[in-house]
Amino acid sequence: LMADPWTTAMDRYPVGVRVSGKAVSLTDYGAFVELEPGVEGLIHVSEMSWSKRVKHPSKILNVGDSVEAMVLGVDPAARRISLGLKQVESNPWHELVEKYPVGTKIKGKVRNLTEFGAFVEVEEDIDGLIHISDMSWSKRIKHPSEVLKKGDVVEAMVLSIDAENQRLSLGLKQLATDIWEDFFARRHVGDSIEGKVVRMTNFGAFVELDEGIEGLIHISEFDDTEGAEKLNLEVGQTTPMKIIKLSPADRKIGLSIRALKSAEFRSDWADYSSAQGEGGATLGEHFKFNK
Repeated sequence: LMADPWTTAMDRYPVGVRVSGKAVSLTDYGAFVELEPGVEGLIHVSEMSWSKRVKHPSKILNVGDSVEAMVLGVDPAARRISLGLKQVESNPWHELVEKYPVGTKIKGKVRNLTEFGAFVEVEEDIDGLIHISDMSWSKRIKHPSEVLKKGDVVEAMVLSIDAENQRLSLGLKQLATDIWEDFFARRHVGDSIEGKVVRMTNFGAFVELDEGIEGLIHISEFDDTEGAEKLNLEVGQTTPMKIIKLSPADRKIGLSIRALKSAEFRSDWADYSSAQGEGGATLGEHFKFNK
């Protein structure tokens, strides 16, 4: 009578050891590998590849194939040995961290678009995600298809790599100049500027100052020059104004027509006073000039 090979299986197949065997049967969930007569181990479909999405074991193995695998777990009572195929290979996700440090520029082909972003093939079976929020500094993108299409070859920047969870985050806008930073570098509070009204709300008007750059004229900053008619702004109208607030952190720009008119009046009054001679203008003339 032959001894039951399972009684000493834990001694002969300790966790972490590499073993050789033959694939004897395939199921939807994995491949059974004969390690010795009467002892089989299971390579679950999830343990076959680090990066490939294996839908069926037949994509990787055939019955009769010689297999090298790693022991992941042993349960002699249940007569089960769990094996891993991918564990005898290097994990490409761990290599990614060294190959593509954060900030690296990479090229890849867009494989798939979803509502929240675009999946880009960085290497065979390794995809990175460009989230919709990392596609443009200024455009309000509702769907990635506004920027990319399947099959496009794109250049992107590596933003983060999570090897354990197999996630690679990429950014498209990070390779472009941040138009907001550029605007804030060029413009200052007090600058006069022209812009086109693009949206009206009950609290003010949004004005496009540069492509992709908008500021707000709060309703309290509309023209309120004494004696002037109430200013009615319309979408599409181009108007001069003054920058009264810059908030780079929030990417907000406060604008004022009132401040511009006030500045223009002060300038005109100064010129008028100068032309009349030092102290030559009366208060009455001041108001007369203002009308």
